[in-house]
Order: sequence, then structure tokens, then C-alpha cells
Amino acid sequence: MAMTETMISAFTTLLVTVDPPGLAPLFLGLTQGMTRAQRQQVALRGSVMGFAILTVFALFGASILSALGISMGAFRIAGGLMLFAIAFEMIFEKRNERKEKTTGDAITKDHIHNLAVFPLAIPLIAGPGAISATVLISGTVEGWLGKLQLIAVIAVVLGLVLVSLYLAERLNKFLGVTGRALLTRLLGVLLAALSVQFVVDGIKSAFAG
Repeated sequence: MAMTETMISAFTTLLVTVDPPGLAPLFLGLTQGMTRAQRQQVALRGSVMGFAILTVFALFGASILSALGISMGAFRIAGGLMLFAIAFEMIFEKRNERKEKTTGDAITKDHIHNLAVFPLAIPLIAGPGAISATVLISGTVEGWLGKLQLIAVIAVVLGLVLVSLYLAERLNKFLGVTGRALLTRLLGVLLAALSVQFVVDGIKSAFAG
């Protein structure tokens, strides 16, 4: 039962952090002037790369922290604070402004052929928040079975990202400006609560250690 709750929490945290519906309008801006086939190719490559990046951190994130001498408790506190900052940006509409700036920079620098890598895979899909969340969740699962379940959760979330990018034009029209703003704020409040829980768990872990 505890593992099921952990995976539900993992799915919710990653879904909110990656924010597939929020990526749709940014993806349209990035791929302006491309054909549908070209857009789908960029979407597929970006999603696969994002999955690969998050999987690496799910498997080896804790080992990297250990090698650097950082305790999981300390990382939970730091990661929780970072996720809270993202939640704050989502609630007060700062995150989309920052993402749109990244999108604009990419177009002006003519990175059309590398869009799948930058800025789509990094930092729009596998950004600091998603990477932090992945490492945090990885530290709460036990054994290889837990890791495999986490990778399955990452695969589902990235599958939803791919669907969202494939349906970007329709999704953008369906949600509209008001719908996107409402959804972003609701997800931001949810992420804020989850990030506070990470900080609380981190403090408990630090004192227990």
C-alpha cells in the first residue's frame, strides 16, 4: 500500500512539474513554420531524450549525491524549496514568462535543428524541477523493483507529454488563455503542498540522522 501511495505521489509530482498542457503553446512557438511531420519528429525526439535524462537521475541520482557527500535529507529540503519556487511562479504566472523567454532565445539563435535537445528536452521537459523531483522520489523507493516502478511512472508522464505535443494546436485552442491560467494555478497549489511535504520529510530525515 505504501509503495502504491509513493507511486501516486511520484506521478502527481512529476506530472505537475513537467506540466504537459503548459508545454503545448510553448512547443507551438518553438516549431513555428514547421510542417506537422517535422513537429511530430521534434516532439518524439524531445520526449525520448527527456525520458532518458530523468531515467538516468532516477537510477543514479542518489549515487551522485552520495559521491558528493550530500545527504538525502539535505537534498529533500533543497529540492522541496526549489519545487516550492516553481509552484510560486506557476501560481503568479512567472513560470510561463520565463519559459517563453527561453523559447524566444531559441528561435533568435536559430536552433531549429537542435530543438529536440535544447530547449525542448532540457530545460522545458527535464528541467531542474523535474530532475530534483525525480532524485527526491528515487530516494524514497526501495530496491530495483521500486526503481523500475518509478521509471514506469516517468514513461507514463513523458507519454502524456508526447500526446500533449502531438495535439498542441487542438489543446491550445481548447484550453484558451483562461483555461491555461486556471489549470496552471491549480497545479501550482498542488505542487506547493507536495514541495512542503518534501521539506518536512527532509527535516525529519536530517534530525533522525
